[in-house]
Amino acid sequence: MSKIAYLDCPSGIAGDMCLGALLDAGLALSELETQLKQLGIESDYALEVSPVQRQGQAATRVEVRLHNTLQPARHLPEIEHIILNAALPPRVTDWSLAIFRRLAAAEAAVHGIAPEQVHFHEVGATDAIVDVVGTCIGLDALAVEQIYCSALPTGGGTVYAAHGQLPVPAPAVLKLMTMAQVPIYSNGIEKELVTPTGAAIATTLAQRFGPPPAMQLQAVGLGAGGRDLPLPNILRLWLGSAALASAEPHYHAVSTQVSPAADSTVGTPEPIVELQTQLDDMSPQAVGYVFEQLFAAGAVDVFTQAVGMKKNRPGVLLTVICPKAAVNACQTVLFAETTTLGIRQTQQMRHILQREQLEVVTPYGSARVKLARHQGQLLNLQPEYEDCARLARSHSLPWKQIHQVVIAQALAQLTTQAPASNLDRPAPLAALGSQSPQPRSSSLD
Repeated sequence: MSKIAYLDCPSGIAGDMCLGALLDAGLALSELETQLKQLGIESDYALEVSPVQRQGQAATRVEVRLHNTLQPARHLPEIEHIILNAALPPRVTDWSLAIFRRLAAAEAAVHGIAPEQVHFHEVGATDAIVDVVGTCIGLDALAVEQIYCSALPTGGGTVYAAHGQLPVPAPAVLKLMTMAQVPIYSNGIEKELVTPTGAAIATTLAQRFGPPPAMQLQAVGLGAGGRDLPLPNILRLWLGSAALASAEPHYHAVSTQVSPAADSTVGTPEPIVELQTQLDDMSPQAVGYVFEQLFAAGAVDVFTQAVGMKKNRPGVLLTVICPKAAVNACQTVLFAETTTLGIRQTQQMRHILQREQLEVVTPYGSARVKLARHQGQLLNLQPEYEDCARLARSHSLPWKQIHQVVIAQALAQLTTQAPASNLDRPAPLAALGSQSPQPRSSSLD
């Protein structure tokens, strides 16, 4: 079964706390240091790891000691160059780039500039790069596949930064929370509890915020912050294997069940914004990068359509679907990264089915399956593409065969484990399961 990490942040989150929690949960320090050397900046710092106590709880404290306190303020392309030129595992590279790009998108939205123009100060320093990349190294080394995070405390007061005295949460942190629609609350502590680095890690890697998912708990790691607070200043990392996701409480809007007597509308309605622009003078090679930046800025979906434009020019219609809170960040990306001179904006309503995730085990390995329901009735079932691709590659089998086996196993698991009232499903879905081929046992002998 896939491995789950849950970030429990009662006193906030920072990059050094993430590193401490990972080491406390079982990450080997030697492996972390070996991988970090690939960045080529090991002469700039020393990693200090020590056991500490936070209000009677044993935790691990990690400090990145800089040899030169005057650190360079790097731009995003410089940080990308460091990461891309390091021989890191693919997931570590992808995660690290995504974190810094999301942070750049947030900073760009705050300052009204392009992400590439963002002049990182604190988060561009060597210790921040070590914190971000080190966290990704740890999650990859511990084979984590799904990441969740608790609601985040806002903190309070002010903090000093390169731009002067700032309110807490800092503007970039507040923008990151808004882009990801993070549930927040005040725990009464008037200190900076969520740093820009911590916020970028959480909002980029966590697929959902709130209570912990259903899991079989295997380990807990405690990473300590540097200050003493009224609460234990620790980040708790819960590690476990995925359990049946339908056992989780449906606490967020997309999983709310609607009573037929109260509302006959199919799906839960929510507002959404559609941004559109037409392009006929932009390199197709740049479009993929624009997609990445838009998703990092909080877009729900991005797609292009071929269109014929004036003067008989072939072009593309670029459409971005995003929540209202991410409109400014997405528009900033479009103006900065494309050749457009204008963007159309349409306010819309969309209806969302109740969504769940099911972990199934096949003869080839485990895979995640998305379930969609309305009023308890199963309307759609779709295996995760990446999981099917991973199993197909590892067993040298056609992707479509793995896909069909996962569907069949999911239907069988639902039949044996779910309550009868939740098994009503359209005939085509049941028929699909009956037509799914069985795995070839000879391939595993």
